[in-house]
Amino acid sequence: NANIIFSGATGAGKTTTLNVLSSYINNDERIITIEDTAELHLSQNHVVRLEARQPNIEGRGEITIRELFKNSLRMRPDIIILGEIRAGEALEMLQAICSGHKGALSVIHANSPRDVIYRIETMILTSGIPISLEVIHRQIATSVNLIVQQEQFLDGSRKITHITQINGLKDSQAVLEDIFLY
Repeated sequence: NANIIFSGATGAGKTTTLNVLSSYINNDERIITIEDTAELHLSQNHVVRLEARQPNIEGRGEITIRELFKNSLRMRPDIIILGEIRAGEALEMLQAICSGHKGALSVIHANSPRDVIYRIETMILTSGIPISLEVIHRQIATSVNLIVQQEQFLDGSRKITHITQINGLKDSQAVLEDIFLY
């Protein structure tokens, strides 16, 4: 199982590609999906769908992606699908993958594979957890296998433009290697 981040701008087809690839997950795997809005359509037998909730008019009852992610780890998932990485849950995701949860899939808004790394850095650094850039890059290098970059072109077509693997660290930075370019 590979840990894959799908990246691109809004409308590039990230969630669609994730949906297509998720159809190849074995039926006996326990899958947990975590989303703001339910967009994933999985047909396997063992799927637990978790959805974030906004606070009510009194400001209570909010359930964040970060809280759902922390709780999902207690559900013994084989595969975690995080609908979109937006904030502090980035660190929890990386730590969960490092602790033996193989087969994590997620979506992030970024313009290039290198931008994915920068966005994750920023999300973790602004989460309030004291952590160094070197540690963040070490977490990324040991947990993320592939970044699949997508773009929507002027003619409306959507294409995968990069498949990039992460090959360890060099000078305390995650090393990116394109294995496919469009």
